[in-house]
Amino acid sequence: MRGMVAEIIAVGSEMLTPYRVDTNSLALTSELNKLGVAVAFKTILGDDLGQLTEAARIALGRADIVLFSGGLGPTEDDLTREAVAAVLGVSMQRDTSIVDGLRDRFRKRGIELRDNNMKQADVIDGAEVLPNANGTAPGQWIDTEFEGKRRILVLLPGPPKELTALYTDQVERRLRGVVPQVHIATASLRMAVVPESEVDARTAPIYQEYSDVQTTILSTQGEIQLHFLASKGTEAEAEARVAEVQGRCAAEMEPFVFSAENETPEQVVLWLLGERGQTLAVAESCTGGLLAQRITAVPGSSKSFLGGAVVYSNALKTAFADVPPAMLEEHGAVSEPVARALAEGIRARCGADLGVGITGIAGPDGGTETKPVGLVYLGIADGAETRVLRLNLGGDRERIRWFASQHALMELRKRLL
Repeated sequence: MRGMVAEIIAVGSEMLTPYRVDTNSLALTSELNKLGVAVAFKTILGDDLGQLTEAARIALGRADIVLFSGGLGPTEDDLTREAVAAVLGVSMQRDTSIVDGLRDRFRKRGIELRDNNMKQADVIDGAEVLPNANGTAPGQWIDTEFEGKRRILVLLPGPPKELTALYTDQVERRLRGVVPQVHIATASLRMAVVPESEVDARTAPIYQEYSDVQTTILSTQGEIQLHFLASKGTEAEAEARVAEVQGRCAAEMEPFVFSAENETPEQVVLWLLGERGQTLAVAESCTGGLLAQRITAVPGSSKSFLGGAVVYSNALKTAFADVPPAMLEEHGAVSEPVARALAEGIRARCGADLGVGITGIAGPDGGTETKPVGLVYLGIADGAETRVLRLNLGGDRERIRWFASQHALMELRKRLL
């Protein structure tokens, strides 16, 4: 069942620099999805009238609803109104009631109203003014026809506080009046320590059976995500549809799935520790405390995470985790026996139920023919058994350290389950 689709156009040259990020489109997408409107396109544009006009023309040709954020201010480069008017082939009129409101607002604040502020009172012919209680630039709502199709255009101010309030107060109820009763449901799966190509090869035959479910595969550092979206006439139908494909894909990828509820691996590990009333301690060499940092970033982690040590030098491996000097001399710091000793030693020292030991070569230097950069040994001890995993990780120093911590969390999850 196809509902309306929307396009969001974020206007502002500052968002094309490394210093500003478009967050308005995220908030608008969330709100539109609640109405059953799927956001099919997002565009970020600088303050150029020609480019804005062309982007608006393209958007009106492919989206039922087009929302603009930004470009409604008083300066010469605020050009959203002009671009929309040009695309629609209409004029703008200066609304005297808006001008009076601006004068009153500026007078109360003891600020001079300059001529350039007046352009915020320019209203596109056929538009309905959306009063902005939190700023000087009102929004505009246009319900029109473009190339024989009904189109809704919404012009919103750029400041997030103004945009959010104006959408809630003015736009949402208007959209409810034009959007058909379509419900969108979403679901996701998060997997780790598995290649994206393997995930797609194994799950594509499943999700391709569901032509009414939109499936997206995303790859992030050490993690693969599957996102599912369905539009149906009722919320129950939509929820059931995404749950079905999610469940089948989860069963296929079970060993690698750590969450179907959007938790991080560290949140899952801490939850499992809490459920079992168990505690954890870590001894980290090549990861330099990254594993502990990820765990302690979760609120409430102190209930299950006791702490540990960064044992970069051989001396500290002995001092803090009781690794025998003779073992270090015989096998080297990066070895299976040392990873095992680190896990067992830190567990005993801290009085924890589980101990993790990580040692490896993160690079870019320090590798040899027998022990190359990326070689990592990961040990997990629970008092009854100690298992050591040998990893050969690729990439730069940051990637190797992150993947080592990711493998540690996934192995902890496996052990706890």
